[in-house]
Amino acid sequence: MTPSQTSEQTPRTVAESLGMGFMYHDQRQRAASIEAFAAVDAFQFEHLDEAAAIEAGEAYVDALWEKDALEDTCRNGGELDLSELADADWSPIRDAFSRRATVVGMDSEYADCSTIAWRRHKVGGDYWTPMKQAQVYELQAALQDPDYPNKPREGQSGHGPEAARYALGVELHDTRRFEPMVDVMIPYFERIAHRHQTHNKPAWNSD
Repeated sequence: MTPSQTSEQTPRTVAESLGMGFMYHDQRQRAASIEAFAAVDAFQFEHLDEAAAIEAGEAYVDALWEKDALEDTCRNGGELDLSELADADWSPIRDAFSRRATVVGMDSEYADCSTIAWRRHKVGGDYWTPMKQAQVYELQAALQDPDYPNKPREGQSGHGPEAARYALGVELHDTRRFEPMVDVMIPYFERIAHRHQTHNKPAWNSD
C-alpha cells in the first residue's frame, strides 16, 4: 500500500505494513521495504505530505541497510564478530535516523536512542529501554503531543503502553511470529488513529 492510499488504511493494515517492512528488509527487497514503511509513516504522521512520508520511510530503511553493511564489514570467515561490531562506527546508522527525525519533526534524541537500541539488539545488552524511549519520541510526533505518555495517575516511570508494544513487536518479529506481532501492534495504531480523529482531545479515552 502506498502513502497516497492512507485513507484506505486501518490500524490492522498499518500493523501488517510495519511487519512486512521488516520482512522485506530480511529478504533484501529494498523498494518494497521503503513502500511498506512509507505507508506506515503516512498513516501515523498525519502532518506529513506524501513526499515527506516517503522520505521518512526511506530514511528508516537506509538505517537498516547501513546496519547490514556495517555487519558485513565485521564478518570473519562468514561469522559475525560481535566484539568488532560493538566497536565499529555506527554513525551512518545514526545519520539515517537523524534524517528521519528531522523530516518527521521528532526530538533529535530519537536518532541516538534508535542507534543504541539496534546496536545492542545485535551485539547484546538492554536494547528495549532505548528502543522504547525512541518510540516515545516517535509517538509524541505522531500524536502531536509532547507530553506523551501522559500518565494521569501516580506511577510516572515507564515509556507508555504503545512504546512497550513496539518493543514486544520486535521480540515477536525476532521469533518469526508475524500474526502475534500484528495483533500486538494494532492497539498502537488505534491509539494514533483515535488521537487524529479526536483532534488531540485531552481525555481521549474517557467515554
